[in-house]
Amino acid sequence: MPREAMNRLRSLTLSATLLTLTLLGACGRDESANPAESASAADSASSAGSARAALSVNVTSLEAASWPRTISADGSIAAWQEAIIGAETSGLRLQQVLVNVGDTVRRGQVLAEFRQDTVRAEAAATRAAVAEAQAALAEAQANAERARQLQPQGFMSAQQVQQALTVEQTARARVEAQKARLAVDDLRLSQTRVLAPDDGVISARPATVGSVVQPGQELFRLIRQGRLEWRGEVPQVDLERVQPGQPVSLTLTGGTTLNGKVRTVAPTLNPGNRLGLVYVDVPAGGVARAGMFATGRIELGTTPAQTLPQSAVLLREGFHLVYTVGPGNRLRAVKIDVGRRVGDRIEVRGGLKPEDRVVVSGGAFLSEGDLVKVVASAPAAR
Repeated sequence: MPREAMNRLRSLTLSATLLTLTLLGACGRDESANPAESASAADSASSAGSARAALSVNVTSLEAASWPRTISADGSIAAWQEAIIGAETSGLRLQQVLVNVGDTVRRGQVLAEFRQDTVRAEAAATRAAVAEAQAALAEAQANAERARQLQPQGFMSAQQVQQALTVEQTARARVEAQKARLAVDDLRLSQTRVLAPDDGVISARPATVGSVVQPGQELFRLIRQGRLEWRGEVPQVDLERVQPGQPVSLTLTGGTTLNGKVRTVAPTLNPGNRLGLVYVDVPAGGVARAGMFATGRIELGTTPAQTLPQSAVLLREGFHLVYTVGPGNRLRAVKIDVGRRVGDRIEVRGGLKPEDRVVVSGGAFLSEGDLVKVVASAPAAR
C-alpha cells in the first residue's frame, strides 16, 4: 500500500478512537452525577416526611393548694325523731281528721276529733252525782255539828254522836269520789281532741274518718321539729377520727349536694360488719326526704396538695398519665399517681417535678414524641 494511503488510514482510525473515548467520558460523567442527585432528592423527601406540622398546646405546672382531708361513707336520711300519735280513749268514733301527710303543725294543734256526745253525757251525769253528794254532805255536816253541841248536855249518847260523825265522813268521801269520777270524764272529753305533742311535719296518717279506735292505736306520725339526719356507716378504722362538729358534704342520688355537720357518733359498732353510725344534721326545708340514700364526705381537716387540671390527666391501660413538653418541644408521656379531686382539679402525689411543663388539654389527640408549639401557659388556679 502506498505511504499516503497508510497515513490517511491511521488518521481516520485515530479520529474514530478519540470520538469513541469522548462519548464514553460523557456517558461516565452522566452516570456518576445521577446517584448524587438521587441521594439529595431522597434526603429532602425523608426530611420533609419526618418533620410533622407543629401542634399548638397550652401548658401548666403543678399548683400548690390546701385541700380538705375526707372520709367517704354511704347512708340514708331519716327522721331525727318520729313521734307516734295514738288514741288515748276507746270506743269512740273518729269524726274529723284535720291534717294530711306533709302538713306542718304546731305544738297543741288539733289533728283530729272524736264524737263527744257519749262522753259529754257521762260527764253531765257525774256532775249531777257530785251535786247530790255535796247535798248529802251538807246534811251530814249539820247533823254532826248538832250532835257535837247536844252531847255535853246529855241529850245524845256517845254512840249517836259517833254515828253522826261517821255519816259526815262518808258523805265527804262520796263527794271526793264523785269529783274524781268527774275529773276522769273531763279527761276523756279532752282526749276526744287529738293534739300535736310538738312542732313538726306529719309523715303518716293512718287515721280514717268513721273508724272506732282502741287505746294506743296509731293515728299519725310526726317528724319532730321537722328535723332530719343522715346516718352514715363508717368503717372502724376511720370512726375514731370523726368528731362532732366536723362539716359533711352529702350528695343525693340525683346529684344534689347538701351541707351538714356531725352531731354525734354512735358509741357501738355493728358486730357483723364492724361499721359505726355517724349522725349528721341535715338542713330542714330542702329537697332531702326521709328514706333517701346519700353519699357523704366527712371533712377531717386540710392538708397541702400539688394539683393539676383534670383535663390534663389521661387514663390509659389502667394508668394515669400526662404529656410533658421536653427539649426541642417534643412530647413525653409520664405516668403519675393521683389522689383527691376537688372541683375541676386533681391531686398529683408523684411522678412530676415542679418545673415540668404539662399539656393542659387535648391529650387524647397527642402521642409520644410529637413536635408541639407552646402557645401560652395556663393561668394557675386560685
